[in-house]
Amino acid sequence: MDSLQMSPQNLSFSDSLRIAILASILSLIIYWLIRDRYRVRNLSGKYVFITGCDTGLGNILAKWLDKRGFCVIAACATEKAGQELQSCSSLSLKTVNLNLADSNSIARAVVFITEETADKGLFGLVSNAEGTAPVAPTDWLRIEDFHSVLDVNLLGLIEITLKLLPLLKKAEGRVVNLINAKGLMAFVGGGYSLSKWGMEAFSDTLQIEMQHFGVKVSIVEHGFFKARVVNSDITEKYLFRLWNRLAPEIRNSYGEKYFVEYIKAQRSSMKRLCDYDISNVIKCMEHALIAKYPRTRYRAGWDAKFFWLFLSYAPSCLSDMLLRMMFPSPADSRPVPGVLINV
Repeated sequence: MDSLQMSPQNLSFSDSLRIAILASILSLIIYWLIRDRYRVRNLSGKYVFITGCDTGLGNILAKWLDKRGFCVIAACATEKAGQELQSCSSLSLKTVNLNLADSNSIARAVVFITEETADKGLFGLVSNAEGTAPVAPTDWLRIEDFHSVLDVNLLGLIEITLKLLPLLKKAEGRVVNLINAKGLMAFVGGGYSLSKWGMEAFSDTLQIEMQHFGVKVSIVEHGFFKARVVNSDITEKYLFRLWNRLAPEIRNSYGEKYFVEYIKAQRSSMKRLCDYDISNVIKCMEHALIAKYPRTRYRAGWDAKFFWLFLSYAPSCLSDMLLRMMFPSPADSRPVPGVLINV
């Protein structure tokens, strides 16, 4: 019996190495879980600037942070939206009109924020605004359709971030960029996915560079949520406008049936992937602002964690096949070599 018992002296080097590796991994997990729970103290009176507060996620986050004691500066596209937000918030919440496609509007907003924050600096910048995106096959679009999205979602975000960096450095603050997980995988034409890929790259470089100044940068990648899906009617209106302006030869190459099926596919994909619990995104944004050690990346929603992430790493032949199953084929489409399924 004694010969069957394993003593520390009888452990082989490979067994000891495995135990050491497992113990190290377990220790790192426990350390990360404990570290993730630390919060910033004395949040009251810290200034946070949020874009895109007319409706949806930005509006909800502004109200939530206002209740938590932050001095919120909420950017709205219209005065009416700003007034409605102020009417249901505390007196410390301020609003400012902002059009991210207009450099003059950005400059006015930066002056307002600088005056409001005085010598305290800016603790948080949450970029949430999105331009209305024409999402359609690429050859339906013109260059101005790309500008309408990129000017707001990417170039506008970059411009206002650059102008607010001195205030963020002063407060050793945070930058939180809200990015749709569709940025992980481009599956439709237009500037939307381009802008999201650009935001990912800008955020990554900013995160590396600003850590030397105590500024933390986080990306919140979210999937389809009810607050975003309500804009599907706007998307369909854009599709009808784009379809009606097409040259006859392009329209005939796709066919009326393709247009009808394409709209159905857009609706179906949004409904299947839609998550109705918007609190997941709010919790991620809140953690990025109040955690002592915020994460570099957050993923909110089951489709952001699994579907889009899986597609972004899957072999191109597999992701292409899945997308072909989701969307129709044009009337004049040719067989694609190596593709077995063509809807």
